[in-house]
Amino acid sequence: MNRAFSRKKDKTWMHTPEALSKHYIPYNAKFLGSTEVEQPKGTEVVRDAVRKLKFARHIKKSEGQKIPKVELQISIYGVKILEPKTKEVQHNCQLHRISFCADDKTDKRIFTFICKDSESNKHLCYVFDSEKCAEEITLTIGQAFDLAYRKFLESGGKDVETRKQIAGLQKRIQDLETENMELKNKVQDLESQLRTTQVSTSPAGTGTPRSPSTDIFDMVPFSPVSHASSTPTRNGTQPPPVPSRATEIKRDLFGAEPFDPFNCGAGDFPPDIQSKLDEMQEGFKMGLTLEGTVFCLDPLDSRC
Repeated sequence: MNRAFSRKKDKTWMHTPEALSKHYIPYNAKFLGSTEVEQPKGTEVVRDAVRKLKFARHIKKSEGQKIPKVELQISIYGVKILEPKTKEVQHNCQLHRISFCADDKTDKRIFTFICKDSESNKHLCYVFDSEKCAEEITLTIGQAFDLAYRKFLESGGKDVETRKQIAGLQKRIQDLETENMELKNKVQDLESQLRTTQVSTSPAGTGTPRSPSTDIFDMVPFSPVSHASSTPTRNGTQPPPVPSRATEIKRDLFGAEPFDPFNCGAGDFPPDIQSKLDEMQEGFKMGLTLEGTVFCLDPLDSRC
C-alpha cells in the first residue's frame, strides 16, 4: 500500500505522536494570504502563488500596511489559523483536504500548502512567513497527516461511521417528532369535534356538560381502548371489538411503528453525511505531498 505522503527519506518527524494526537503544536508566523490555484499539487503551482502574494504584500507594505501575524495550531484534526491575541479562528483546514505542502530550501522562512475549500470546493494556496522554521512546520503538517491517515485506516472508518449513524438517528427522531405532533393535532381536533357533538345532542335543561379532564398539555388524555370499550352507543349496540394484542405488535398507540435505533437502515442516512464520508476517503487516498523547493527566483522575491 502506498504511503499517504511523500517526502525525502532522510527526513524525520519533529514531534511525538501523542503531542499531535492529544494536543496541538503551536507556531507563530506572518500570513501573506491565500489565493486560488487550478491544481491540488505541483511546485510550479505554489511558486506562482507565492510570487503573486509576495507582490501583493510589497504593494501593501509600500502603503504602510503590515503583514498580519497569526498562530498556527497543528494536530491530527487539522491546521487552524488563529488571530494570536483573541484566538479567533480565521481558517480551519482539515487534513484530508490538504494535498500539497512545501517550504523554501534557500529562505527557510516561506512555506505554503494547498487546501480544498469546504464551501466552494476550490483549491486555495496559503502562504506564510515564519521565523526560519518553515521546514519544521511543513514536516509537522506531514506528520499530522500521516497520523490522521493511520488512525482512519486502523479504525476502519468507525469514527466516521459512528457520526454517520448519529446523524441518521437524529434525522429519524426529528421525523418521528414531526409525525407525533401531527397525530396530536389530529387527536385534539377529534376530541374537539366530540365535545361539540355532545353539547348539541344533550337534552335541554341538563346544563353544559362537564369538560373532561385534561393533561399537562391541556389536551384530553387519549386512550383508544377506554373510549371504545367502556361506553355503548345510544342504540344499545356495542362498538366493534378491540383488536387483539397480536395484531398490534410493531405499532404504538398512534398507529406508528416503534422506533428501534438498532434497526435503522443505511437508507435513512442523509446524503450529505455519506458525501462527507466519501470526501474523507478520497482526500486521504490522494495523499499529501511534502516538498522542499525554491520560491525566490529573483532579489525582489526574497524581501517580504
